[in-house]
Amino acid sequence: MLFAQNMFEQIRRFGYLMAATWQMNPREIKTDPIDWRTDTLACWRRLPNKFFFFILLTAWVALFQFWGNSILGYVHTSSLFTWLYDSYTVGGELNDASHGKLIPFLVIGLFWWKRKELLALPLQLWWPGLLLLASAMALHVFGYLIQQPIPSILALLGGIYALMGLAWGPAWLRHSSYPFFLFIFSIPLMSQLNFILFPLRLLVTWLVEMAAHLIGINIIRHGTQLLDPSGHYQYEVAAACGGMRSLIALFLLSTVYAFGAFRSTGPRIFLMALALPFAVLGNFARLLCILLAAEMGGQDWGNYIHEGGPGGIFSLIPYLPGILGLLWIGRRLECRADKKEIAGKESA
Repeated sequence: MLFAQNMFEQIRRFGYLMAATWQMNPREIKTDPIDWRTDTLACWRRLPNKFFFFILLTAWVALFQFWGNSILGYVHTSSLFTWLYDSYTVGGELNDASHGKLIPFLVIGLFWWKRKELLALPLQLWWPGLLLLASAMALHVFGYLIQQPIPSILALLGGIYALMGLAWGPAWLRHSSYPFFLFIFSIPLMSQLNFILFPLRLLVTWLVEMAAHLIGINIIRHGTQLLDPSGHYQYEVAAACGGMRSLIALFLLSTVYAFGAFRSTGPRIFLMALALPFAVLGNFARLLCILLAAEMGGQDWGNYIHEGGPGGIFSLIPYLPGILGLLWIGRRLECRADKKEIAGKESA
């Protein structure tokens, strides 16, 4: 029951973010109504070498199911997929990697969205894909021997990418690099990214201290702790609340928006780079709201905001500045691109 509730919560939050993404570029989604079942079946029939690909894919997945993990520690399993699932679910809602189990569905959905573009390519067998597959196998063997699952995860993804190249050629690889590289968000790297998370925690705590002093709230900061001098409340920006979840979510959101709305590299990189400042801004807003509530009603009021409030509505505060900011900046970039395109046509 608890797993079902946690899964529902993740899907609900992910749905909010993805719904905002599709609304960001309505020009890309205004198409004539189609029967998606008929269209999908027609695309399946047009896809060459599909049985060749899926047979090899089954064998590749089986390798990581039965000989994917050599740690056999707290998660005593030889399956890399079971190890991944435990990494996504251990700790419940406090797990910053819990979004990883949703990434395959997003990638598959975006592949379906690009189906006509991919099928229009010259698709053919490409035997150099075997070299990519051999490289992925070597990486997995290396990770297996040193008992590190991250290289094996990269090998799993690299092997799937190599199999697509083997079955459908280099043109498919070039055009499918997005959305395939979004799988990087499914890799649980939280412990490896602590060198980013801790400075972000310090930065957010310092910003909230400065803002509190500006509005007349006397607060004391010790590292990542904020304390009321009278002892009525105190809070610490712990690792679970340090902003990694919102940073990853906003980076994923900005990436999907950037590649869906723009074709040039500049706007894409710019939008993706905005994820970091927007994540800091969102966590600053959340911590400041907690502090203001605690100032008015003590520790209990602050805890009410911290725990999400009714329906978890306050837990969306870290995402709102990023979503609204991406909407505003993205629309301005689109308008500027449209003006340049119109000016180019008029000059021609």
